[in-house]
Amino acid sequence: MTVQMNQAELRDLQTPLKEKYRQQPESALLTLRAEGRLGEGVTCSVNTGRAMVEAGLHPATGGSGAAACSGDMLLEALVACAGVTMNAVATALGIQIRNGRVEAEGDLDFRGTLGVSREAPVGFKEIRLRFHVDADATAEQRAKLLELTERYCVVYQTLKSPPRISASNA
Repeated sequence: MTVQMNQAELRDLQTPLKEKYRQQPESALLTLRAEGRLGEGVTCSVNTGRAMVEAGLHPATGGSGAAACSGDMLLEALVACAGVTMNAVATALGIQIRNGRVEAEGDLDFRGTLGVSREAPVGFKEIRLRFHVDADATAEQRAKLLELTERYCVVYQTLKSPPRISASNA
């Protein structure tokens, strides 16, 4: 059984941080890191902070399906971030969610990543995020909950407005 955080508890956790970030904006700037080790076959092991995940080729590109697919992991990161954000926003708004589920699905044309067709894009062509929420909330409250979840979800916003990205040999 999970214990829900209430508005006051969330405010108590976040108020000192918000004040610190207002007074010292530079303290809010952090660099998050991830690291992986190339493994046997065509795999890469990534330490998630909770467990080691071995990522490999998706079956549509020749993988066995035994290793995690990084495309699936991207969608899972979106679901996790959106779910946490929605929970926090609901708590801040005083909306009690009895039950909720977040789904993400994305469309890929594997001809692109396999180099079969230059016209086929490499990467997701479209990603759809859906929320199934059981709560006593008006249509206005539900719309606000979705709007603020989209606005404050780091992964959603990163995918919606991609940052500059670079790759280099070390």
